[in-house]
Amino acid sequence: MTPVAILTLIIIYFGILFVISHYVSKKDHGNDTFFKANKNSKWYLVAFGMIGTALSGVTFISVPGEVGAPSGEQFKYFQFVLGNAIGFIVIAKILLPLYYRMNLTSIYGYIERRLGTYAYKTAATIFLISRTIGSSFRLYLVVIVLQRFVFDFYNIQFAATVLISLGLIFAYTYRGGLKTIIITDTLQTFFLVTSVFLTIFFICKSLNLNLFEAFEEVKNSNYSKVFFFDDFVSSKFHFIKQILGGMFVTIAMVGLDQDLMQKNLSCATIGEAQKNMFTFTGIFVVINIFFLSVGALLYIYANKYGIAVPTDLVTGKPRTDLLFPEIAFHHLSLIPSVVFLLGLTAATFATTDSALTALTTSFCVDFLGMDKSENVNKPNVIRTRHSVHLGFSFLMFLVIVIFNTINDSSVVGMIFRVASYTYGPLLGLYCFGLFMKSKTVHDKLVPIICLLSPALTFVISENSKALFGGYVFDNELIIVNGCITFIGLLLISKPAVEETRF
Repeated sequence: MTPVAILTLIIIYFGILFVISHYVSKKDHGNDTFFKANKNSKWYLVAFGMIGTALSGVTFISVPGEVGAPSGEQFKYFQFVLGNAIGFIVIAKILLPLYYRMNLTSIYGYIERRLGTYAYKTAATIFLISRTIGSSFRLYLVVIVLQRFVFDFYNIQFAATVLISLGLIFAYTYRGGLKTIIITDTLQTFFLVTSVFLTIFFICKSLNLNLFEAFEEVKNSNYSKVFFFDDFVSSKFHFIKQILGGMFVTIAMVGLDQDLMQKNLSCATIGEAQKNMFTFTGIFVVINIFFLSVGALLYIYANKYGIAVPTDLVTGKPRTDLLFPEIAFHHLSLIPSVVFLLGLTAATFATTDSALTALTTSFCVDFLGMDKSENVNKPNVIRTRHSVHLGFSFLMFLVIVIFNTINDSSVVGMIFRVASYTYGPLLGLYCFGLFMKSKTVHDKLVPIICLLSPALTFVISENSKALFGGYVFDNELIIVNGCITFIGLLLISKPAVEETRF
């Protein structure tokens, strides 16, 4: 597939998103529409659209790539996915009812009412930092692919590619916000899911296998081991570590994150929001099985036709997350290449547009207090929101450019490693608020606790082998971070007055 063809397809794709955005927001582009989609979203649209938001380009490229990584990961990621599913159920049964009962626009309003203003601002700041970094990493992965296979052909610099990508996202989200992305993400998820199934079909066809033969091929390959029970202490892949890590990362990165919760809160009732979450969970688990299957088939295909894993152009190290685009663009026919590009673009931009909207919402509500203003839909307030939206677009641009200069590891691993440090304090704050209802905290000391906790967690992680008899942390490190925050809050706690108990 030529760079010209790829660029043409991207232009058509974004043209469709612009048309949808214009149609959705032409009659109503006020702040209530941007923040809450007027509280009338259909649960089934939210559930389906959340798949694209939750998966992202990281799942689309890195998860299949890691199946055949030298570290022998195989299908171990599915253990993490099962932990995710448990986390989603906890969110639906515990957190969503709380948010609906309090009628929140920003979920961090709970922390304000329960623990105080400083704790509230701290929680919102943690989200802003965490989501900016996480979403930037996800977009970075796809920009690398676009740069390598498209924009290098036109001698366009990496920074310009990032700026173009973010500029397009800003252009179709800044007016309609959440109301727009619920529609566009539904479309993008359709492209994503269709792409996964068609990719499996085309690879099977290239290997001269039918679907049943492909299943047996994957089952009997060296890539299909799912459960790892050996060496709990020193292995990152152990079942217990992956389940616990998946569960608590999900609770923190989804249930305590304004991004995905903002979509849930746009449903009319708690019943519809829970129905959305349960449906989403089932689809999420199934679609990840297919992503892992794609990974196994890619390595089987590469081994059969002597295709090497691409290497980093600077370091020369293998880049497993580039194997999928390498095969799709250079070794399959035009239609599979188009299918791959649509899926990759949909997965990534469904995540980034949602994150950009949530970042803008959190800053406008949590720091500018727009939801408390009677003039929330006045033109000057809407213009302020536009400026905030533009500001976060530029901030993500800076983060991606900086990350490009220092990254030397798998993007999927980097995202969850960062999440263990940034989302841990949120986990501790909400656990304290929910389970210590007889206590509150000395509010002004909360930011200090939330700074010390990740620092102590880092020290523990770096010295875990010496401290704990060779123990190696993986995603369950977020539990340690949350516990340290919880203990710190206990140390600065005091009896709660009745009105602070929720």
